[in-house]
Amino acid sequence: MQLSSLLDRFNEPETLKMAKLGRELRANGIDVIDLSLGEPDFDTPQHIKDAAIKAINDNWSHYTPVAGFADLREAVCTKLKRDNNLDYKPEQIVTSTGAKQSLANAILALVDEGDEVIIPTPYWVTYSELVKIARGKVVEIRTTVENGFKATAAEVEAAITPKTKVFMFSSPCNPSGAVYSKAELAALAEVFRKYPDVVILSDEIYEYINFVGTHESIAQFEDLKDRIVLINGLSKGFAMTGWRLGYVATSVAIAKACEKLQGQFTSGTSSITQKAAVAALTGDLKPSEEMTEEFTRRRTKTLELINDIPGFKCFAPEGAFYVFPDVSAYYGKSDGTTTVNNAADFSMYLLNTAHVSSVMGDAFGEPNCVRFSFANSMQNIEKAWARIKEALAKLK
Repeated sequence: MQLSSLLDRFNEPETLKMAKLGRELRANGIDVIDLSLGEPDFDTPQHIKDAAIKAINDNWSHYTPVAGFADLREAVCTKLKRDNNLDYKPEQIVTSTGAKQSLANAILALVDEGDEVIIPTPYWVTYSELVKIARGKVVEIRTTVENGFKATAAEVEAAITPKTKVFMFSSPCNPSGAVYSKAELAALAEVFRKYPDVVILSDEIYEYINFVGTHESIAQFEDLKDRIVLINGLSKGFAMTGWRLGYVATSVAIAKACEKLQGQFTSGTSSITQKAAVAALTGDLKPSEEMTEEFTRRRTKTLELINDIPGFKCFAPEGAFYVFPDVSAYYGKSDGTTTVNNAADFSMYLLNTAHVSSVMGDAFGEPNCVRFSFANSMQNIEKAWARIKEALAKLK
């Protein structure tokens, strides 16, 4: 059987691959601590679950509009005004089965074969693969630990060519934890004003998990707003990964394009999830704030434990729930049986020796780094890093 050549254009997400390997080891009775997946280890807040139960009892069990129920799109607009002082109308909102689908809708709606998409490294694993699916060309801007893993306005301008269609980034960033300040976004906005054909795709899914202050969105620059695609969702800030609800806020033209695409792929997302999402977006944010407080404590502990391990060069994350250290000091070292030559070897060595899962940096565009999550209990974090320290001490 000859399968589609489409499958050769992109790779399976390394995050999912590492989770799969971890599950296989657990099935064999090995105690694997998962520091690979980006999922809050909290339960969905009760008031959101109650809204879902009510929706079931009220028989919200039928097909939904492709872009989402009217009250949900209104709720997204309410949230954007309340939290970000951004003015959007419901016709500018398209809700989807997770922020990943929102990203896919946007890229497929915007990118043609040969179009260039500028992405600062490190980036979430799916960004580059979606561009490849659309037959676009990924143009990376390599950032560094020393510069806080952020692209400067000068670097962005230098990367723009007549073929540039999209600039895509996240803040807070997965995997680095970098957060762009208002001043940094303003500098980027100045560049984009010179290039009116470039669309800015801003992934803000980690908005509530911010350790350095108020979240700033590039959509605040009103003159650019019609060519900004703001991506967000409920997975991270509301501990709703399994509910699958993401959204775009953008111009009416791009929103209609996303809706047209989604109409052929999935149509509207779950009716029950949508009703729960209204409660999440318009309800009490205290549970989300409490989660961030706990992530803050785990961040402090993780950085303390990492600083006790020689050879790591680590940026203190400003948001999200990951650390992304440069581990290249261990390349070329061996425990006598296994030699670590790259980030993939490093992650596999930790999985097989320390029984701790992580994700190699190549997947995020940074081959010298490895991503570790601190979305796990404090007990597991402490146990995992003790194992990592012990395993790395064997490499000479």
